[in-house]
Amino acid sequence: MKALALALAAGISLVAFSAAAETIKVGVTPGPHAQILEKVKEEAAKKGLDIKVIEFSDYVVPNAALSSGDIEANSFQHQPYLDNQIADRGYKIVPVGTTVNFPIGVYSTKYKKFEDIPAGSSIGIPNDPTNGGRVLLLLADKGIIKLKDGVGVKASVVDVVENPKKLKFVEIDAAQLPRSLPDLAAAGINTNYAKEAGLDPVKDPILREDPKGPYVNVIAVRAQDKDKPWVKTFVETYHSPETRTFILETFKGAVLPSW
Repeated sequence: MKALALALAAGISLVAFSAAAETIKVGVTPGPHAQILEKVKEEAAKKGLDIKVIEFSDYVVPNAALSSGDIEANSFQHQPYLDNQIADRGYKIVPVGTTVNFPIGVYSTKYKKFEDIPAGSSIGIPNDPTNGGRVLLLLADKGIIKLKDGVGVKASVVDVVENPKKLKFVEIDAAQLPRSLPDLAAAGINTNYAKEAGLDPVKDPILREDPKGPYVNVIAVRAQDKDKPWVKTFVETYHSPETRTFILETFKGAVLPSW
């Protein structure tokens, strides 16, 4: 009878745990975002949250998939990019927690210093407004170009008011910039794509962004879901000491926790 009672109790506990467990699909881009989320998935499972990691190869589809309900959350973009997507496409998507920062870098296979780049050279920048502007802000911060006053994170090529080296800015899909490097003097490349291409985001850039800035990445969900219990569990798990340690030990300064 005791054995039967224990078996029944165990069965009831298992049913209760199964009923409490919830599955969510979270969109990421390949590389660090995906690697970090696999760690978050491992920790979230201990809290009854089952995360399915869905990888997307570009920056456009994850928000479309989230808006349409194909996934429950995404973790791949910084706040200025999300703001731009919401303004352009009317998505009812909101940030619910910060994640990491990837200081963007300018890379070159031809030159060891930016000052060695000849006048009139072509510089690749991402063709999406926020990441392209991010590279321009980096160049402006280093005194290479000057931008119109007050443009901030919305900077674009038309906002360049001083360009002493007469650099030509070539707008290319962010994921394609690493393979375009041989055809360019240099290119501003997002950290995840740099790592995928075998570049070292700490040692290889000839210019690197200050990690303290507006480009901290976020977890985004549909506005209608922001108060659901799984959102709190997901964010808390991402912000756990285990996740922080994983990021610091795995990426060694190329990716920085925001919390």
